[in-house]
Amino acid sequence: MSTPFSLAIVGAGQFAGQFAKLWRLHPGVGDIVATDLIPERAARLAAEHGLAGTLPSFEAVLESDVDAVAVFTQRWTHGPLVVQALRAGKHVYSAVPMAVSHGEVAAVIDAVRDTGLTYMMGETSQYNPATVYAREQVAKDAFGRLFYAEGDYVHDMDLGFYEAYRYSGGEGWKSTASYPPLLYPTHSVGGVLGAWRTHTVSVSAIGVRDDRGDGVFDKEISQFDNDFSNATALFEVAGGGSFRTNEFRRVGYPSHIRESRFRFFGTEASLEQLATVTFWQDKEGVQDITDHLRPKATLSPDDPSLQHVAPALRDAFTSGSAPVHDRSRLPQEFAHVSNGHEGSHHFLADDFVTAVATGTLPPVNAWVAARYTLPGIVAHESALKGGERLEIPDFGDAPE
Repeated sequence: MSTPFSLAIVGAGQFAGQFAKLWRLHPGVGDIVATDLIPERAARLAAEHGLAGTLPSFEAVLESDVDAVAVFTQRWTHGPLVVQALRAGKHVYSAVPMAVSHGEVAAVIDAVRDTGLTYMMGETSQYNPATVYAREQVAKDAFGRLFYAEGDYVHDMDLGFYEAYRYSGGEGWKSTASYPPLLYPTHSVGGVLGAWRTHTVSVSAIGVRDDRGDGVFDKEISQFDNDFSNATALFEVAGGGSFRTNEFRRVGYPSHIRESRFRFFGTEASLEQLATVTFWQDKEGVQDITDHLRPKATLSPDDPSLQHVAPALRDAFTSGSAPVHDRSRLPQEFAHVSNGHEGSHHFLADDFVTAVATGTLPPVNAWVAARYTLPGIVAHESALKGGERLEIPDFGDAPE
């Protein structure tokens, strides 16, 4: 591998530590520094993971000589920060979503095209076991012609999100906890499109207005003028067919067991997933593939490294790989290290390093990220218009 590159982690919240640990071990990464609006959090991250130090601000990161930036800030802030980092000559890894408007998505793609630098969005569903399995079956044409799919991100606010928003949002946390579900679409959309070789062309969506009455999803409080806590979108795809996604934040469902779940239907076979089981089905019968897609835990939920994470969210940081995951290309340093989000963390961390080191496009590059993100942005517009069917712009495939 080429000379290790240096990296700055921007946003030292609950998620950043999982990737700081992996990049600290990766032979392709050299010095790592951190910055956060709350300096104490950056200092703690650096101390816990043996990083090279901290920088006082994002502006200081841009002025520094670090080669790459990993953005783990609040979900509605990513687009502009990514563009600034690219324009400052830094490769960029960004947490999801890519951005929150069509203009922000376009600005990221323009910056990637203009600079020639690496951009990657860290969508965990790209390596969700069900998506990995479906992608393999698509490659073998085992589904026949795919014509319909479903992707659900079902995570009740009561199961850890209140604590997470309090941690990140401070006294005004309720204003940001109302973040519109369809503007966080990549776990459901990306899990479908990560297997199905197509893209969306139109959408009709319905939002459910919240009635909890606790000040979350209250338009008078919401920073986003949002009172939808649940939303459903039906997408038309290029080449014929459709898929439906659900983004639920008020739902009686065990999201700590499985928060993202998928179904794919083709003319020859289908795949269906529930909270605890997954089945492959064809015209001859049903095959239980649950164990093939089940990650084995690699970390206790009581591990000290998770002390700042709400108990209901810790399962997302303790899962290892599933048998369906091909780990042969991962660095050996990852072999006995905790993983997360159904085995995706190791692959995402390595994807970024490989892309930077080789100058190749990562699987979830800017053009793929746009196809995972923009459908939700337009779907939210549709929901605000009572389900009006709207066209979804497409930025095309990544350049060769």
